[in-house]
Amino acid sequence: MSRIKEFYNKYLSWINAYWLVTIGFLALTFTAGDSSLYKRYTYDEKIRSLEKEIKSYQEEIRINSKKLNDLHTDKEGLERFAREEYHMKKPNEEIYLVKDK
Repeated sequence: MSRIKEFYNKYLSWINAYWLVTIGFLALTFTAGDSSLYKRYTYDEKIRSLEKEIKSYQEEIRINSKKLNDLHTDKEGLERFAREEYHMKKPNEEIYLVKDK
């Protein structure tokens, strides 16, 4: 116990004991445990990135469901989609594919 008193008297005597306990508590709060402020910040960042990803997927779902609805209702659109995506052709028809560099 005398070593603690010597250390306190030598280095920390100018600090009020209440301030010392407060600083120790704050240091412990920032660094230790699963509920530390640093981990909370990283979890919040992860949540924000996942919410952005959810929004982008919802937008993609909306666009794809609109395309699917168009394919179910529009016969010319279905034919155009089959020709563009799967390179289908009518009998006695030739198709030339042009690729961009």
